[in-house]
Amino acid sequence: MHHKKNIFKRAFLFFDRLEDSVRGYLSRRPLLYTIIGGFAIVLFWRGVWHTADLFPFLTGPVSILISVAVLLVTGLFVSFFVGDVIILSGIKKEKKVVDKTEDEILKESANIEQMKKTLTHIEEELSHIHTEHSSDNNPQK
Repeated sequence: MHHKKNIFKRAFLFFDRLEDSVRGYLSRRPLLYTIIGGFAIVLFWRGVWHTADLFPFLTGPVSILISVAVLLVTGLFVSFFVGDVIILSGIKKEKKVVDKTEDEILKESANIEQMKKTLTHIEEELSHIHTEHSSDNNPQK
């Protein structure tokens, strides 16, 4: 049994490294990445479609009911069809990025930069306090 776990672990690691390598290569070639990804997605769904055709009970309405049930139970229904970003922007009463003006985006970017500076300052202060605290607890002889 231990031998089988080792084989699966080695296979997983192999494919994990292979995926990292291929993704790294294709990331520098976005057009090729898009074409390969597009073909693979279409072939995947073609396979799903043809496999579903092997089961006569999977009529249109039955397929919809099963898929909606599975998507609702797994929490994917809303996020897939609407998207988390749109939901969160609606809750926060924010505009979608495509609806924002250049001024709004620049202002938001400036706010983010200011927050980064503030966090850097806080980190420096904490480091300084930590150094002082450490030297207070370890007086030299």
